[in-house]
Amino acid sequence: MSDISDRKLEHVEMCIKEDVEMHINTTGFEDVWLVHRCLPEIDVSDISLDTEFLGFKLRAPLMISAMTGGHPKTKEVNSALAEVVEELGIAMAVGSQRAALIDESLADTFAVVRKKAPTAYIVANIGAAQLIDHFNVNNVYKIIEMVEANALNIHLNPAHELSQMGGDLKFKGALEAIKRISEAIDIPVIVKETGCGISREDALRLVKEAHVKAIDVAGAGGTSWCKVEALRAKKHGDDFRAKIAEAFAEWGIPTAISVIEVKSEVDVPVIASGGIRSGIDCAKAIAIGADMVGIALPALRAVSQGIDALRSYLNVIIEQLRGAMFLTGSRHIRDLKRAEVVIIGRVREWLQMRGVNVNEYLERRRKM
Repeated sequence: MSDISDRKLEHVEMCIKEDVEMHINTTGFEDVWLVHRCLPEIDVSDISLDTEFLGFKLRAPLMISAMTGGHPKTKEVNSALAEVVEELGIAMAVGSQRAALIDESLADTFAVVRKKAPTAYIVANIGAAQLIDHFNVNNVYKIIEMVEANALNIHLNPAHELSQMGGDLKFKGALEAIKRISEAIDIPVIVKETGCGISREDALRLVKEAHVKAIDVAGAGGTSWCKVEALRAKKHGDDFRAKIAEAFAEWGIPTAISVIEVKSEVDVPVIASGGIRSGIDCAKAIAIGADMVGIALPALRAVSQGIDALRSYLNVIIEQLRGAMFLTGSRHIRDLKRAEVVIIGRVREWLQMRGVNVNEYLERRRKM
């Protein structure tokens, strides 16, 4: 088994067992308030969570975000995740498929997803850093075919790589690599971060120069991969790398802020992920500009308790989202996107310092 494969398993085990979440740098959703409507003038039974993402119809605007694959022991996890995704009519992104390109025996840990979810929206995944020097378009087609993907995630993870023992720190040329892949393949490219968020400047370059079709902000406030790597470094006796990683444990743009930064600058679908912990978080994310919401760590921890625990957890999230729609008078997801929102505190201050007029932004959202 390769070092990469072993590292993937360590990541999964640490995320399940250890405290890997940010505590100081929050998602920002605590500063986003949905205005309660005591006269919603709808029945709960009237509410539809149906949505469309990049031309694909989903029964709820929810995605299981990239987490697993690349080690034999993760096949069962991906299988369970995919089975519930198919059942609920939501989307799923697999973890980085780099390991399966290096060791083809690991391909089935990813391919099982399509076998278990034949009609679901499935997203393949590879790192931008690997596209610069290591993998070409043919490799990308291999990972797409591996899961019969509807879209491709290209992930950007400079803080993670900086914190990781033996991390890949060559990011010069990443934008050009993303552009090359985006122009070469016939499915949409989604660029995602891995827990540190995406700024409006980077979003603009990704859309205008690299022609990506959607952005997953994967903002700060949830899982800290720098924290994960600090734990790994300590486990392996690398105190130097552990101290580097620990310094960046709370690094990044909070998820709520990143959604607004990106959506204020570009007009492509946005996925809000990073610290989403309830259906109310989902509702807030959609109300401020997101088109889809991604959940990773809580789903991983739920599935570690069995497929029934995962199913129960996701049904709770979906019903909480439905409840937030009811209490804002939103019959459809498009109504939730126009719901009245109040933004206060750090989120408002950050956006104002960054030149985003919050009131104007929210007014534009309501008129769309």
